Amino acid sequence: MASGAIRRFQDRVLGPSRTGIPSTTSEIWLLGVCYKISDAESSEDADADAGSVLDAFRQDFSSLILVTYRRGFEPIGDTTYTSDVGWGCMLRSGQMLFAQALLIQRLGRSWRKRESEPPEEEYLEILELFGDSEASAFSIHNLILAGESYGLAAGSWVGPYAVCRSWESLARKKREETEVKDRSCSMAVHIVSGSEDGERGGAPILCIEDVAKTCLEYSKGETEWTSILLLVPLVLGLDKVNPRYIPSLIATFSFPQSLGILGGKPGASTYIVGVQEDKGFYLDPHDVQQVVTVNKETQDVDTSSYHCNTLRYVPLESLDPSLALGFYCRDKDDFDDFCIRATKLAGDSNGAPLFTVTQSHRGGERGIAETSTVASSTEISGEEHEDDWQLL
Repeated sequence: MASGAIRRFQDRVLGPSRTGIPSTTSEIWLLGVCYKISDAESSEDADADAGSVLDAFRQDFSSLILVTYRRGFEPIGDTTYTSDVGWGCMLRSGQMLFAQALLIQRLGRSWRKRESEPPEEEYLEILELFGDSEASAFSIHNLILAGESYGLAAGSWVGPYAVCRSWESLARKKREETEVKDRSCSMAVHIVSGSEDGERGGAPILCIEDVAKTCLEYSKGETEWTSILLLVPLVLGLDKVNPRYIPSLIATFSFPQSLGILGGKPGASTYIVGVQEDKGFYLDPHDVQQVVTVNKETQDVDTSSYHCNTLRYVPLESLDPSLALGFYCRDKDDFDDFCIRATKLAGDSNGAPLFTVTQSHRGGERGIAETSTVASSTEISGEEHEDDWQLL
Protein backbone atom coordinates (compact mmCIF):
# COMPACT_ATOMS: atom_id res chain seq x y z
CA MET A 1 0.00 0.00 0.00
CA ALA A 2 1.40 3.41 -0.97
CA SER A 3 2.29 5.93 1.72
CA GLY A 4 -0.40 8.31 0.48
CA ALA A 5 -3.05 5.62 0.77
CA ILE A 6 -1.85 4.80 4.28
CA ARG A 7 -2.15 8.48 5.24
CA ARG A 8 -5.70 8.68 3.86
CA PHE A 9 -6.61 5.52 5.79
CA GLN A 10 -5.03 6.98 8.92
CA ASP A 11 -6.99 10.20 8.53
CA ARG A 12 -10.22 8.19 8.39
CA VAL A 13 -9.29 6.32 11.57
CA LEU A 14 -7.70 9.05 13.72
CA GLY A 15 -9.63 11.85 12.04
CA PRO A 16 -8.20 14.60 9.83
CA SER A 17 -4.58 15.24 10.67
CA ARG A 18 -4.22 18.10 13.14
CA THR A 19 -0.82 19.72 12.91
CA GLY A 20 1.01 22.53 14.62
CA ILE A 21 0.51 23.75 18.19
CA PRO A 22 -3.11 23.94 19.42
CA SER A 23 -2.51 26.92 21.71
CA THR A 24 0.17 29.59 21.67
CA THR A 25 -0.33 30.48 25.32
CA SER A 26 -0.83 27.23 27.27
CA GLU A 27 2.16 25.33 28.65
CA ILE A 28 3.32 22.13 26.97
CA TRP A 29 4.62 19.00 28.70
CA LEU A 30 6.89 16.78 26.63
CA LEU A 31 8.08 13.63 28.41
CA GLY A 32 8.64 15.34 31.74
CA VAL A 33 9.88 18.67 30.38
CA CYS A 34 7.67 21.77 30.63
CA TYR A 35 7.65 24.49 28.00
CA LYS A 36 5.95 27.61 29.34
CA ILE A 37 4.79 29.85 26.55
CA SER A 38 4.43 33.46 27.65
CA ASP A 39 2.10 35.93 26.00
CA ALA A 40 5.08 37.76 24.55
CA GLU A 41 6.39 34.62 22.90
CA SER A 42 3.05 33.83 21.30
CA SER A 43 3.63 36.45 18.62
CA GLU A 44 4.96 35.44 15.21
CA ASP A 45 8.17 37.42 15.72
CA ALA A 46 8.98 35.61 18.93
CA ASP A 47 8.01 32.27 17.40
CA ALA A 48 10.63 32.84 14.72
CA ASP A 49 13.29 33.57 17.32
CA ALA A 50 15.70 30.63 17.53
CA GLY A 51 15.90 31.13 21.28
CA SER A 52 12.17 31.01 21.91
CA VAL A 53 10.42 28.42 24.03
CA LEU A 54 8.48 27.18 21.02
CA ASP A 55 11.69 26.66 19.10
CA ALA A 56 13.16 24.71 22.03
CA PHE A 57 10.02 22.56 22.14
CA ARG A 58 10.22 21.82 18.42
CA GLN A 59 13.88 20.88 18.71
CA ASP A 60 13.08 18.55 21.59
CA PHE A 61 10.20 16.96 19.67
CA SER A 62 12.27 16.47 16.51
CA SER A 63 15.05 14.81 18.55
CA LEU A 64 12.75 12.00 19.67
CA ILE A 65 13.26 8.74 17.80
CA LEU A 66 10.60 7.94 15.21
CA VAL A 67 10.07 4.34 14.09
CA THR A 68 7.67 3.76 11.20
CA TYR A 69 6.46 1.12 8.80
CA ARG A 70 9.35 -0.19 6.71
CA ARG A 71 9.48 -2.12 3.47
CA GLY A 72 12.21 -4.22 1.96
CA PHE A 73 13.50 -5.98 5.06
CA GLU A 74 14.39 -9.66 5.30
CA PRO A 75 11.39 -11.99 5.78
CA ILE A 76 10.10 -12.32 9.34
CA GLY A 77 10.75 -15.86 10.57
CA ASP A 78 9.34 -18.46 8.22
CA THR A 79 6.88 -16.04 6.65
CA THR A 80 7.09 -14.09 3.41
CA TYR A 81 6.48 -10.72 5.09
CA THR A 82 9.11 -8.17 4.05
CA SER A 83 7.06 -5.18 5.23
CA ASP A 84 4.84 -4.41 8.23
CA VAL A 85 2.60 -1.97 6.38
CA GLY A 86 -0.98 -2.13 7.63
CA TRP A 87 -0.40 -4.20 10.77
CA GLY A 88 2.82 -3.23 12.57
CA CYS A 89 1.92 0.19 14.01
CA MET A 90 1.57 -0.99 17.63
CA LEU A 91 4.90 -2.80 17.40
CA ARG A 92 6.52 0.33 15.96
CA SER A 93 4.97 2.48 18.71
CA GLY A 94 6.47 0.13 21.28
CA GLN A 95 9.85 0.39 19.60
CA MET A 96 9.67 4.18 19.86
CA LEU A 97 8.95 4.08 23.58
CA PHE A 98 11.73 1.57 24.25
CA ALA A 99 14.16 3.56 22.06
CA GLN A 100 13.36 6.71 24.00
CA ALA A 101 14.12 4.92 27.27
CA LEU A 102 17.53 3.89 25.91
CA LEU A 103 18.14 7.41 24.61
CA ILE A 104 17.51 8.88 28.06
CA GLN A 105 19.59 6.20 29.76
CA ARG A 106 22.64 6.61 27.53
CA LEU A 107 22.55 10.25 26.42
CA GLY A 108 20.27 11.93 28.96
CA ARG A 109 16.90 13.65 28.64
CA SER A 110 18.57 16.92 27.59
CA TRP A 111 20.16 15.34 24.49
CA ARG A 112 19.22 16.99 21.19
CA LYS A 113 20.02 15.97 17.64
CA ARG A 114 22.40 18.47 16.02
CA GLU A 115 22.25 18.53 12.24
CA SER A 116 25.55 20.39 11.99
CA GLU A 117 27.52 17.85 14.05
CA PRO A 118 28.48 14.22 13.40
CA PRO A 119 26.12 11.80 15.18
CA GLU A 120 27.27 10.37 18.51
CA GLU A 121 28.34 6.74 18.52
CA GLU A 122 25.86 6.01 21.32
CA TYR A 123 23.03 7.44 19.23
CA LEU A 124 23.91 5.25 16.23
CA GLU A 125 24.19 2.20 18.49
CA ILE A 126 20.63 2.79 19.72
CA LEU A 127 19.25 3.05 16.18
CA GLU A 128 21.12 -0.11 15.22
CA LEU A 129 19.29 -2.02 17.96
CA PHE A 130 16.00 -1.29 16.18
CA GLY A 131 17.10 -2.26 12.69
CA ASP A 132 14.82 -4.50 10.65
CA SER A 133 16.62 -7.85 10.86
CA GLU A 134 17.13 -10.64 13.36
CA ALA A 135 20.65 -9.32 13.92
CA SER A 136 19.21 -6.23 15.66
CA ALA A 137 18.30 -6.97 19.27
CA PHE A 138 15.00 -5.07 19.31
CA SER A 139 13.89 -5.52 15.71
CA ILE A 140 10.29 -6.22 14.78
CA HIS A 141 11.52 -9.72 13.91
CA ASN A 142 12.76 -10.44 17.43
CA LEU A 143 9.81 -8.75 19.11
CA ILE A 144 7.36 -10.97 17.24
CA LEU A 145 9.37 -14.06 18.12
CA ALA A 146 9.46 -13.11 21.82
CA GLY A 147 5.74 -12.35 21.84
CA GLU A 148 4.39 -15.45 20.12
CA SER A 149 2.79 -16.67 23.35
CA TYR A 150 0.96 -13.32 23.61
CA GLY A 151 -0.48 -13.50 20.11
CA LEU A 152 2.16 -11.61 18.18
CA ALA A 153 2.48 -12.78 14.59
CA ALA A 154 3.56 -11.21 11.31
CA GLY A 155 0.51 -9.78 9.58
CA SER A 156 -1.62 -9.49 12.73
CA TRP A 157 -2.46 -6.37 14.73
CA VAL A 158 -2.17 -6.61 18.52
CA GLY A 159 -3.08 -4.40 21.46
CA PRO A 160 -0.95 -2.59 24.07
CA TYR A 161 -1.10 -5.33 26.70
CA ALA A 162 0.35 -7.99 24.40
CA VAL A 163 3.08 -5.63 23.24
CA CYS A 164 4.04 -4.73 26.82
CA ARG A 165 4.32 -8.39 27.77
CA SER A 166 6.33 -9.08 24.62
CA TRP A 167 8.83 -6.36 25.51
CA GLU A 168 9.16 -7.87 28.97
CA SER A 169 9.84 -11.26 27.40
CA LEU A 170 12.31 -9.89 24.83
CA ALA A 171 14.28 -7.91 27.43
CA ARG A 172 14.53 -10.98 29.65
CA LYS A 173 15.60 -13.15 26.72
CA LYS A 174 18.33 -10.74 25.61
CA ARG A 175 19.57 -10.43 29.17
CA GLU A 176 19.87 -14.20 29.51
CA GLU A 177 21.74 -14.45 26.22
CA THR A 178 24.39 -11.86 27.01
CA GLU A 179 27.03 -11.09 29.57
CA VAL A 180 26.63 -8.27 32.06
CA LYS A 181 28.97 -6.07 30.04
CA ASP A 182 26.77 -6.34 26.94
CA ARG A 183 24.70 -3.20 26.58
CA SER A 184 22.06 -4.25 24.06
CA CYS A 185 19.60 -4.69 26.93
CA SER A 186 20.67 -2.48 29.80
CA MET A 187 17.48 -2.12 31.80
CA ALA A 188 14.91 -4.35 33.44
CA VAL A 189 11.29 -4.29 32.26
CA HIS A 190 8.44 -4.56 34.76
CA ILE A 191 4.72 -4.74 33.94
CA VAL A 192 2.37 -3.04 36.38
CA SER A 193 -0.77 -5.16 36.30
CA GLY A 194 -3.90 -6.03 38.25
CA SER A 195 -4.47 -8.65 40.94
CA GLU A 196 -2.60 -11.92 40.55
CA ASP A 197 -5.68 -14.08 40.69
CA GLY A 198 -7.03 -12.42 37.59
CA GLU A 199 -10.54 -12.19 39.02
CA ARG A 200 -10.67 -8.70 40.53
CA GLY A 201 -11.14 -5.46 38.70
CA GLY A 202 -9.78 -2.07 39.71
CA ALA A 203 -6.64 -0.10 39.03
CA PRO A 204 -3.36 -1.94 38.46
CA ILE A 205 -1.02 -2.08 41.43
CA LEU A 206 2.64 -1.08 41.46
CA CYS A 207 4.12 -3.27 44.20
CA ILE A 208 7.51 -1.96 45.29
CA GLU A 209 8.66 -5.37 46.49
CA ASP A 210 7.83 -6.86 43.08
CA VAL A 211 9.86 -4.17 41.31
CA ALA A 212 12.81 -4.81 43.62
CA LYS A 213 12.55 -8.51 42.81
CA THR A 214 12.53 -7.75 39.08
CA CYS A 215 15.70 -5.67 39.44
CA LEU A 216 17.47 -8.34 41.49
CA GLU A 217 16.59 -11.08 39.01
CA TYR A 218 17.64 -8.91 36.06
CA SER A 219 21.07 -8.25 37.61
CA LYS A 220 21.41 -11.97 38.36
CA GLY A 221 21.86 -11.15 42.02
CA GLU A 222 24.81 -8.82 41.47
CA THR A 223 23.02 -5.66 42.59
CA GLU A 224 19.77 -4.84 44.37
CA TRP A 225 18.69 -2.20 41.88
CA THR A 226 19.01 -1.51 38.16
CA SER A 227 17.62 0.93 35.65
CA ILE A 228 14.05 -0.12 34.99
CA LEU A 229 11.32 0.47 32.44
CA LEU A 230 7.82 0.39 33.93
CA LEU A 231 4.95 -0.40 31.55
CA VAL A 232 1.36 0.07 32.68
CA PRO A 233 -1.26 -1.39 30.29
CA LEU A 234 -4.70 0.05 30.97
CA VAL A 235 -8.27 -0.12 29.73
CA LEU A 236 -9.91 3.16 30.75
CA GLY A 237 -13.46 2.73 29.51
CA LEU A 238 -15.55 0.90 26.95
CA ASP A 239 -15.66 2.64 23.57
CA LYS A 240 -13.49 5.62 24.50
CA VAL A 241 -11.47 6.92 27.43
CA ASN A 242 -13.71 7.87 30.34
CA PRO A 243 -13.26 11.66 30.77
CA ARG A 244 -12.52 11.35 34.48
CA TYR A 245 -9.19 9.65 33.70
CA ILE A 246 -7.95 12.36 31.35
CA PRO A 247 -6.63 14.77 34.05
CA SER A 248 -4.48 11.95 35.45
CA LEU A 249 -3.25 10.97 31.98
CA ILE A 250 -2.22 14.57 31.39
CA ALA A 251 -0.50 14.76 34.77
CA THR A 252 1.74 11.75 34.04
CA PHE A 253 3.56 13.80 31.40
CA SER A 254 4.86 16.07 34.17
CA PHE A 255 6.70 13.14 35.76
CA PRO A 256 10.47 13.33 35.05
CA GLN A 257 10.25 9.57 34.42
CA SER A 258 7.54 9.91 31.74
CA LEU A 259 7.90 7.94 28.51
CA GLY A 260 4.45 8.80 27.21
CA ILE A 261 1.59 6.62 26.04
CA LEU A 262 1.12 3.81 23.55
CA GLY A 263 -2.34 4.53 22.21
CA GLY A 264 -4.51 5.72 19.38
CA LYS A 265 -7.67 4.39 17.76
CA PRO A 266 -8.69 0.74 17.19
CA GLY A 267 -6.24 -0.71 14.69
CA ALA A 268 -4.17 2.48 14.49
CA SER A 269 -1.56 2.96 17.20
CA THR A 270 0.56 6.07 17.79
CA TYR A 271 3.17 7.08 20.34
CA ILE A 272 1.88 10.02 22.39
CA VAL A 273 4.82 12.02 23.74
CA GLY A 274 3.38 15.29 25.02
CA VAL A 275 0.28 17.21 26.04
CA GLN A 276 -1.12 20.69 25.87
CA GLU A 277 -4.43 21.21 27.62
CA ASP A 278 -6.52 18.21 26.50
CA LYS A 279 -4.55 17.49 23.32
CA GLY A 280 -1.81 14.91 22.89
CA PHE A 281 1.21 15.36 20.60
CA TYR A 282 2.22 12.12 18.93
CA LEU A 283 4.72 10.42 16.66
CA ASP A 284 3.00 8.55 13.86
CA PRO A 285 4.37 5.16 12.71
CA HIS A 286 2.12 4.97 9.64
CA ASP A 287 4.46 6.58 7.11
CA VAL A 288 6.02 3.91 4.89
CA GLN A 289 9.79 4.14 4.47
CA GLN A 290 12.50 2.00 2.91
CA VAL A 291 14.74 -0.03 5.21
CA VAL A 292 17.86 1.83 6.37
CA THR A 293 20.99 0.17 7.75
CA VAL A 294 22.47 2.11 10.66
CA ASN A 295 25.53 1.24 12.75
CA LYS A 296 28.26 3.10 14.59
CA GLU A 297 30.74 2.48 11.77
CA THR A 298 28.66 4.50 9.28
CA GLN A 299 29.05 8.03 10.59
CA ASP A 300 27.72 9.54 7.35
CA VAL A 301 24.47 7.53 7.33
CA ASP A 302 21.26 9.49 6.81
CA THR A 303 19.15 9.12 9.98
CA SER A 304 16.47 11.64 9.00
CA SER A 305 13.89 8.85 8.63
CA TYR A 306 14.19 8.27 12.39
CA HIS A 307 12.98 11.77 13.25
CA CYS A 308 9.91 13.91 12.61
CA ASN A 309 9.58 17.67 12.29
CA THR A 310 5.80 17.71 11.87
CA LEU A 311 3.85 18.34 15.05
CA ARG A 312 0.65 16.28 15.10
CA TYR A 313 -1.88 16.19 17.90
CA VAL A 314 -5.08 14.36 18.79
CA PRO A 315 -7.80 15.11 21.38
CA LEU A 316 -7.15 12.80 24.33
CA GLU A 317 -10.87 12.16 24.70
CA SER A 318 -10.88 10.47 21.29
CA LEU A 319 -8.30 7.82 22.21
CA ASP A 320 -9.14 4.15 22.35
CA PRO A 321 -9.45 3.19 26.04
CA SER A 322 -6.91 0.40 25.62
CA LEU A 323 -3.50 2.02 26.04
CA ALA A 324 -0.26 1.74 28.00
CA LEU A 325 1.85 4.18 30.01
CA GLY A 326 5.64 4.04 30.13
CA PHE A 327 8.09 5.32 32.77
CA TYR A 328 11.87 5.04 32.98
CA CYS A 329 13.60 5.09 36.38
CA ARG A 330 17.36 5.47 36.22
CA ASP A 331 18.10 4.26 39.77
CA LYS A 332 16.53 3.65 43.18
CA ASP A 333 16.30 7.34 44.03
CA ASP A 334 14.57 8.02 40.73
CA PHE A 335 12.15 5.16 41.40
CA ASP A 336 11.43 6.50 44.91
CA ASP A 337 10.64 9.90 43.40
CA PHE A 338 8.35 8.22 40.89
CA CYS A 339 6.48 6.44 43.70
CA ILE A 340 5.97 9.74 45.54
CA ARG A 341 4.50 11.34 42.43
CA ALA A 342 2.37 8.31 41.54
CA THR A 343 0.98 8.07 45.07
CA LYS A 344 0.02 11.74 45.06
CA LEU A 345 -1.57 11.38 41.62
CA ALA A 346 -3.68 8.45 42.82
CA GLY A 347 -4.72 10.42 45.89
CA ASP A 348 -5.74 13.42 43.77
CA SER A 349 -7.69 11.33 41.23
CA ASN A 350 -11.14 11.76 42.81
CA GLY A 351 -11.61 8.02 43.05
CA ALA A 352 -10.36 7.22 39.54
CA PRO A 353 -6.67 6.28 39.85
CA LEU A 354 -4.79 5.06 36.83
CA PHE A 355 -2.82 2.76 39.14
CA THR A 356 -1.93 2.60 42.82
CA VAL A 357 1.30 2.05 44.75
CA THR A 358 1.87 -0.44 47.54
CA GLN A 359 4.95 -1.55 49.44
CA SER A 360 3.93 -5.22 49.48
CA HIS A 361 1.00 -7.58 48.94
CA ARG A 362 -0.98 -8.25 52.07
CA GLY A 363 -2.00 -11.88 52.38
CA GLY A 364 -5.53 -12.48 51.15
CA GLU A 365 -6.01 -8.85 50.17
CA ARG A 366 -4.24 -8.54 46.86
CA GLY A 367 -5.30 -5.53 44.90
CA ILE A 368 -5.61 -3.25 47.92
CA ALA A 369 -3.02 -0.46 48.06
CA GLU A 370 -1.36 0.03 51.42
CA THR A 371 0.88 2.84 52.56
CA SER A 372 4.21 3.03 50.78
CA THR A 373 6.90 4.00 53.24
CA VAL A 374 8.75 5.52 50.32
CA ALA A 375 5.90 7.49 48.87
CA SER A 376 3.76 8.95 51.59
CA SER A 377 2.78 8.81 55.21
CA THR A 378 -0.87 8.98 54.24
CA GLU A 379 -2.58 5.69 53.45
CA ILE A 380 -3.93 5.31 49.93
CA SER A 381 -7.54 4.26 49.85
CA GLY A 382 -8.01 0.59 49.09
CA GLU A 383 -11.44 1.10 47.53
CA GLU A 384 -11.63 -0.39 44.07
CA HIS A 385 -13.41 1.41 41.27
CA GLU A 386 -14.55 -1.20 38.80
CA ASP A 387 -16.85 0.85 36.62
CA ASP A 388 -15.31 1.63 33.24
CA TRP A 389 -12.44 -0.77 33.98
CA GLN A 390 -11.73 -4.03 32.25
CA LEU A 391 -9.17 -6.35 33.80
CA LEU A 392 -6.30 -7.04 31.42
